Amino acid sequence: MSTPTILVVDDEPQIRRVMRTTLSSNGYSVVEAKSGEEALEMMRKERPELVLLDVNMPGMGGLEACREIRDQSDVAIIMLTVRNTEHDKVLALDAGADDYVVKPFSVEELLARIRAALRRTTSAEPIPSYVSDDLEIDFERRKVLVKGNQVRLTPKEFDLLRHLVSSQGKPLEHRRLLQAVWGPDYGNETEYLRVFINQLRKKIEPDPSHPKYIHTDPWVGYRFEPTSSAPAKPKKK
Repeated sequence: MSTPTILVVDDEPQIRRVMRTTLSSNGYSVVEAKSGEEALEMMRKERPELVLLDVNMPGMGGLEACREIRDQSDVAIIMLTVRNTEHDKVLALDAGADDYVVKPFSVEELLARIRAALRRTTSAEPIPSYVSDDLEIDFERRKVLVKGNQVRLTPKEFDLLRHLVSSQGKPLEHRRLLQAVWGPDYGNETEYLRVFINQLRKKIEPDPSHPKYIHTDPWVGYRFEPTSSAPAKPKKK
């Protein structure tokens, strides 16, 4: 298995140096950028598997850089910041980040978050494709069509949709969804789900403000409701 490459984006040389030493000693290949603009250039040259992106930088800030990177790539992105309000977390996630780590953080916490961001949901039990009049989801090919047009989902968005559809018609609790998609160390980050569910609705719902597929069950979680006219395709034998 190849060594994952991590792009560290921070305007502080000392932080980049510490991050390089820490990540390299834990088996990762590390490349660096000191600005958002340089990060975009490094993305094209190095094609990393994960980006550690500082929010506060001169010039192109972390949020703008995150949006630019997400427009071009499905790379895992973890935002690093000293801000810890829910509003700041939502801004980072809404910009396209997969996760959010508050400074100062321990090495163990950062490494756990990196492992969670790099993981991809796999299942021994294949899920049948879902097809309705306006939505088609091919889980084997990780392909989503809305009214015949392909829609690009980030890996975390697709994994979240996969878990919802696999239990279609049944509510899934917040903690269960968080642990299934992000990993066992998660469970209380309900703002993550709120942002990602909103993004999914914008991408697959005919009217995101009145969801047809992804429903909220207050105080419980979320539920994928299949249309009665178009059940999932049976598995091929």
